[in-house]
Amino acid sequence: MAGLVRSPVAGDLRTWLLDGLQQEDLKAVGPHGPEAPHVRHPWWQVMCLTGVDYFSTLGYQPGIAALAAGALSPIATLFLVLLTLFGALPVYRRVAAESPYGQGSIAMLERLAPQWWGKLFVLVLLGFAATDFVITMTLSAADATAHILENPFVPRLFDGHQVLVTLGLLTLLSAVFLKGFKEAIGIAVVLVGVYLALNAVVVVTALTHVLEQPDLVVNWKAALTTDHSSPLAMIAVSLLVMPKLALGMSGFETGAAVMPLVKGDLKGRIAGTKRMLTVAALIMSVFLIFSSFATSVLIPEKEFHEGGKASGRALAYVAHEYLGNYFGTLYDVSTIAILWFAGASAMAGLINLVPRYLPRYGMAPDWTRAVRPLVLVFTAIAFAITIIFHADVEAQGGAYATGVLVLILSAAVAVAVAAARAGQKKLMGAFAVIGVVLVYTLVANVIERPDGVKIAFFFIVAIIVTSIVSRATRSTELRVTEVHLDPLAEKFVVEACGEVHLIANEPNQRDQSEYTDKRREQWLNHRLPSSEPIMFVEVTVPDASEFETELRVSGEELYGHRILRIESSTVPNALAALLLYLRDRTGQVPHIYFHWTEGNPIAAMLRYLLFGGGDVPPLTREVLRQAEPDVERRPHVHVG
Repeated sequence: MAGLVRSPVAGDLRTWLLDGLQQEDLKAVGPHGPEAPHVRHPWWQVMCLTGVDYFSTLGYQPGIAALAAGALSPIATLFLVLLTLFGALPVYRRVAAESPYGQGSIAMLERLAPQWWGKLFVLVLLGFAATDFVITMTLSAADATAHILENPFVPRLFDGHQVLVTLGLLTLLSAVFLKGFKEAIGIAVVLVGVYLALNAVVVVTALTHVLEQPDLVVNWKAALTTDHSSPLAMIAVSLLVMPKLALGMSGFETGAAVMPLVKGDLKGRIAGTKRMLTVAALIMSVFLIFSSFATSVLIPEKEFHEGGKASGRALAYVAHEYLGNYFGTLYDVSTIAILWFAGASAMAGLINLVPRYLPRYGMAPDWTRAVRPLVLVFTAIAFAITIIFHADVEAQGGAYATGVLVLILSAAVAVAVAAARAGQKKLMGAFAVIGVVLVYTLVANVIERPDGVKIAFFFIVAIIVTSIVSRATRSTELRVTEVHLDPLAEKFVVEACGEVHLIANEPNQRDQSEYTDKRREQWLNHRLPSSEPIMFVEVTVPDASEFETELRVSGEELYGHRILRIESSTVPNALAALLLYLRDRTGQVPHIYFHWTEGNPIAAMLRYLLFGGGDVPPLTREVLRQAEPDVERRPHVHVG
């Protein structure tokens, strides 16, 4: 309301929230485009940065596998490992080659789908990516809480308050980002190194006890044969439950996103990333197989269920049981640290993923280019999910697996299409087979646990609605980054003496009568003297879904008329940008002349938003009014 003065407190808060707001939206990096500056690191160090997400799943994966598959857990895990090594890994090695600047599979698919369909497809994938990252935060925090509350040295006063403890961990995570969080590969290297070393000790200890007590293996085999009539039945059931374990494949999309951090030239970076993905997958596969087998054999089944000592912390149970509470506490601390840092990695992924796409589409409010508002939004969403799922690790597994599987499936589709376009039919067929297996895994997971789709649907709807509103409110921005004239257009501008007069023409037949009639119409409406030097300007819209564009103006002489031709995502914004450019070049305020258009104003606005046209004269004037507040310097718009 006019007359109200913003309070100092409100002003200071707004300044603090928007501190670091970038003045230019993040542009997409083309296949040969410039890269954002990054400090480069050896591939194995970058592997640790992705590993805080990938390797931290060891904290809860064996327990979730035991709940899902029972005694079949090791066999189902083996199938998951095969899908990882012969499915996800080859796919993302190809993604690394096709997307070397860290855009990932989403950007690959963006280039495949045209215009608005491509933008909509990306928005849907961003919804699933947001599901993956947000559930990474909530699931990791919930599992960290389980390790805290089950530790024998922790006071019992926290018992039954897992939701509050989880919310506390998420609040701490948010506070770190609100204060200012920078990439910390050094911390990730230490955390991953210590965590993997401790896990190796726990797994080797567990396997040693299994070897020393052969009756445990006999009992496990007896459980298998009692519940399943034949090896074929065991394989069939394992394949059926394997999709529930799919969260053990998380981390591949993050691995592709951090490619710019890998040391080396382009070729060396691609090779380093492939090596990083391969080594991480091999390490994780070994740990998954042996940890699943050891925990299934050693831990009583009742302990895996909610309220049991191994619920969400199977390896921690083994550490305490066979290595003592002091070592177990050390393991707990390591697990809590890496799980918390996995949440930090996910938050960092979110606050980098959103600005990479939405502002470039004009589909995000200005404040999404600042870190702190995004942190508050995603923290609030994480709070809600934690409360809805009661900080239950197993309950969130389906949502996490859904996000992971959709991203890996989208990558499989992207690389299959890329292989087809490159004429690599055998590779295309291999990736298509991987895609089919991933489709089965995804569908089975969704049928069994639909929560993931529900959460993803919430994110997708929220992103699309926000994007549409933002695109509409930002539509009358200038939206032109630069103006370039070809030699003939440059000649026309240089030879224009005094004021510049442009006649806007919607190109149709482009014959002599079209330009003659348009010239006569402007003389009748505006008494524009025939001696006045004029130029026609024509704008065509190849892709109205783009938001910001560079104007490339080409000159043409046709039937004695001088014509400036432009391609742009919108007609009014392009004309406004050209007028402002000509004003600055010539020092004279230019004039533009339109023919008045009739029609429903709502339909015209929709045509403008969707197809870049609409009621061009008033829209051009509105763009100019917002871009140039000084009436004396604002180009003149004439409508007749």
